[in-house]
Amino acid sequence: MATAYLHRTPGGAGNQTTWTFSTWFKRGIIPASPGMDMLFAQGTDSNNYINIGINTAGKIAMSQYTSSSGVMDLDTNTGYKFIDVAAWYHVVIAVDTTQTTDTDRAKLYVNGNLESWIGTTSYPAEDLVTWVNGTTQMSVGYNAAYPTGYWTGNMAHTHLIDGTQYAASDFGEFDATSGIWVAKTGPSVTYGTNGFFLKYASGAITTDSSGNGNTMTQVGTITTT
Repeated sequence: MATAYLHRTPGGAGNQTTWTFSTWFKRGIIPASPGMDMLFAQGTDSNNYINIGINTAGKIAMSQYTSSSGVMDLDTNTGYKFIDVAAWYHVVIAVDTTQTTDTDRAKLYVNGNLESWIGTTSYPAEDLVTWVNGTTQMSVGYNAAYPTGYWTGNMAHTHLIDGTQYAASDFGEFDATSGIWVAKTGPSVTYGTNGFFLKYASGAITTDSSGNGNTMTQVGTITTT
């Protein structure tokens, strides 16, 4: 996506405590532009936002700031880095802050496997209201609230789920012959009010395929492959 991104501002709030983000991606430039190589973000300004992306260490990271205070800060195992520009990865982040156990409030799956968050780990507090599915602008491939981190590679089959904490197996499966983790092109999921499914089809890059009609607005030039 380079210096381009997609965005949408929901007309009403959905479920801001329970949601799932799923996408396939292949990285571009290593290292990426200063800051994070952004997959998804939502918020109002540099003091109030949530972002999901790849940091300068090559790890998946998710953080939220509210009134300039960090209320969630997670990144992947230090031994797991997303630095192979020839590889496609599938990442699912499944959030439910109503869970009693902190590790159940934000789950990370990579290529079908449940992984651990470590490093500067700060799980969301119980019942934390996140920015996701609120009425602020959401962005795919950039953090428009805190302008930084254009996505520099490829993305495919990006899902946002409003109201359900799904597992990776809802979006992908291991091929019976090759054993390779592959996408379910028509997953049986419920998208909720503000959820969307972006296939990035030629001529329909901004189109939502979830049935919700949550079409995005495109900024800059995005090329389909």
